[in-house]
Amino acid sequence: MAPDVLTLGETMVLLNPARSGPMKYLTEFRKQLGGAESNVAIGLARLDHDVGWFSALGDDPHGDYVKSFVRGENVDVSTVRTDPERPTGLMFKERTALGETSVYYYRHGSAASAMTPEDLPRDSLAGANYLHLTGITPALSDSCHETVETAIEIAGAEDVQVTFDPNVRRKLWESEERMRSALTDLIAASDVVFPGTDEGELLFDTADPAEIAEECMALGAEVAVVTRGEEGAYVASEGGVSEAIPPSEVEQVVDPIGAGDGFVAGFLSGQLDGMDLVESTKRACAVGAFATTVSGDVEALPRRQDLAVFTGEGEAVSR
Repeated sequence: MAPDVLTLGETMVLLNPARSGPMKYLTEFRKQLGGAESNVAIGLARLDHDVGWFSALGDDPHGDYVKSFVRGENVDVSTVRTDPERPTGLMFKERTALGETSVYYYRHGSAASAMTPEDLPRDSLAGANYLHLTGITPALSDSCHETVETAIEIAGAEDVQVTFDPNVRRKLWESEERMRSALTDLIAASDVVFPGTDEGELLFDTADPAEIAEECMALGAEVAVVTRGEEGAYVASEGGVSEAIPPSEVEQVVDPIGAGDGFVAGFLSGQLDGMDLVESTKRACAVGAFATTVSGDVEALPRRQDLAVFTGEGEAVSR
């Protein structure tokens, strides 16, 4: 049975420092996992949606850990490929005393970077309602770029909606020119896109949410949901929707990484539940804000009851 949403991309073992400070002097880390697409998948599964994640992992303990973790979150991992020759990727986080977060990647030559179009789970893809992609995967290698393009072609032929988060990782691209060309091509091939204002400035030379949305729709996207960080979001569509959505407030931001993936999961959850674009964006803001309250990419992603309490639509039951 095909999932409601299929995601595609690399997930790595994430080593999160026990304290803030320069990486050079840190000696204790907590093992977690990090990957934009699996974050979205887990966020959707926590909200009771049927979701699958496709990737490739090394035949190593790290790959076993990633697969077991994602499967334990009720995400279908039956199509994930094991590569006996390449390792699972690794990443380290670094948090400064000022609250800024940096990430160091060790993913060159990883199992996921060698994915090819032939590896795609075509049956699962063809039967899904949504295919979710990010701009990270095509930056990993030429074969990954081809895999993403082929997945979009299959989705188009099967009337599967393509959602795309540019998720810019400048360190992964060989040049800014190629990055802009690839990401704008993928925006043009997608139905719903989730650029941030910083990505809009990079791709379109504007940080104005309305202008970013117009640029995305001029390329071919039907819906653009522009994330604005602490200022909320802006949603626009070819059908005439155009509205700024206020942010969901949290008392303290512990770790902002993963908030964008939570945002996407919240939006797709709203669409799967039959909400309109504005209400789906409001849910997206709530899930994205919730995701910042705990250190780690997925640990704070809410379940339905958590989300209902957070948005004032439900009552907390402590015992």
